[in-house]
Amino acid sequence: MNPPPGHDRAPGRRRDLSTSETADVAIVGAGAAGLAAARRLSERRPELRIRVLEAAERTGGRAHTIVPPAIGAPLDLGCGWLHGAESNPWLPIAEALGLRVDRTPAPWDVQYRDLGFPPEDQTAYAAAAEAFAARQAAAARDPVDRPLAALLEPGNPWNPLLDAVSGYVSGAELADLSLHDSARYRVHGSDWRVADGYGRAVAAYGAGLPVTLGTPVTRIDHGVAGPVRLETPRGTLQAGAVIVTVSTNVLAEGGLRFAPALPDKIAAAQDLPLGLANKVFLHLAAPEALPADGHLIGNPRSARTGAYHLRPFGRPVIEGYFGGALARDLERAGDAAAAAFALDELAGLLGAAFRRRASGLTVTRWGRDPSVRGSYAYARPGAAGQRAILATPVEGRLFFAGEATSPDAFTTVRGAYESGLRAADEVLSALDPAR
Repeated sequence: MNPPPGHDRAPGRRRDLSTSETADVAIVGAGAAGLAAARRLSERRPELRIRVLEAAERTGGRAHTIVPPAIGAPLDLGCGWLHGAESNPWLPIAEALGLRVDRTPAPWDVQYRDLGFPPEDQTAYAAAAEAFAARQAAAARDPVDRPLAALLEPGNPWNPLLDAVSGYVSGAELADLSLHDSARYRVHGSDWRVADGYGRAVAAYGAGLPVTLGTPVTRIDHGVAGPVRLETPRGTLQAGAVIVTVSTNVLAEGGLRFAPALPDKIAAAQDLPLGLANKVFLHLAAPEALPADGHLIGNPRSARTGAYHLRPFGRPVIEGYFGGALARDLERAGDAAAAAFALDELAGLLGAAFRRRASGLTVTRWGRDPSVRGSYAYARPGAAGQRAILATPVEGRLFFAGEATSPDAFTTVRGAYESGLRAADEVLSALDPAR
């Protein structure tokens, strides 16, 4: 499991399928969940014929590292933080792969030079956030679910920033989020980073697995006697069991259909939509003017503001982060609009001269990625139980994984990985109940 140091993606085949091709287990999707399931199956039962079908031309899913020539260093376009790092399974995986893990504390709670956010305001916001968290903990015991926004203190001047943070964390505002679902989140601890790229770690973890790229599965026929049939634009694959790891938006929007239909699964996917969080990277012409691993909130009085990581790892970039409605609006407006928004907010804090020292490098558009269609799944109010429904196997032949199915680590690569292991174990139990 040791790729060369410059490895960015697991090798994959791209060829047409024959209707006579069969597998013991087919896995739809080569993100963290699909790769975890495939590796578990191949390690526990090496004789099994496993096929992983991936719609995109790369592995990793919402984990994606690039190395822009302008900076010659990795950037994570998707996930970037090992949340709950001390107990995160990706920590030993990354280290076993020879990738560097940076344990520098996350800078999110420190406003560089207190720009636009004086110390007394930071103290007031911290108190508002602490009080909001306490109300969440108390209300989680209520039998009736509610939107998290119902717990906001009316008129509190820090409600907009609480909403902005919700956008960063969940990809959606507090009015859209289930109280009961949020209360089940159990990832706690430090937030560390893979200096060589979290996306690189996920792709390298999948190296050597039987992945076929550029092959979206559009229909799964599980109603006929015999093997399940997976239809793709490149042909049909037959399998004894199938693990589905596609995103909830792909399911809800009909990107993958089932015959017979699975209305409970589609309803669950619709109740667990993907929120949206996007990044904009700015290239710094004079990086020494800013501190390494600094941080700024663009406008702490607004829900429509970005969070800016200054020079991560000391590199000559700023990583801007937008969530929720702001992310959706900027994605619709285009890359130039997203970069301009970031430059406007930063110039307002750092001075007009900053515009001459920074330029747009790259912008993510996760909502427009046809194989994903968003960032991570949140539960609508009243839908906290839908994660378990989405995860439940069907007829001992269809199994489901992905961060949306995680009971307590949703929105994370950790949750996706653990769900892949769970689905693989369910397949193994179905193949050999006596084991």
